Amino acid sequence: MPTYEYECPKCAHQFEKFQSMRDEPLKKCPKCGGKVKRLLGTGAGIIFKGGGFYQTDYRSSSYKSGAKADSTSASASSSATAAATSASASTATSAATTPAATAAAPKTGGDTKGGSGGAGAKK
Repeated sequence: MPTYEYECPKCAHQFEKFQSMRDEPLKKCPKCGGKVKRLLGTGAGIIFKGGGFYQTDYRSSSYKSGAKADSTSASASSSATAAATSASASTATSAATTPAATAAAPKTGGDTKGGSGGAGAKK
């Protein structure tokens, strides 16, 4: 329910009244009994206080610097992991390209009996 502002032109009395939007505007001044006029209000701004709105909007500079340090160390460790993975993949690729390794390697993808539980298996 909004608060409406009224003014009496007769006695210059200004007052506020907490009313429902469905209520009729006041007609009489409580001070002199004259006819009142409802003023146009600016309304109230909405202020969100408390946690849970945009918690990243108000981070402290110490939090931001700690997060930056964490992301830098995480990217360095992921680069080292990627380098180790690519080195082991290149070793596996060179071993798989030899004729003896190709002949001994089992064939995959043609299993139609459904015992493997792969992507094509129905449950």
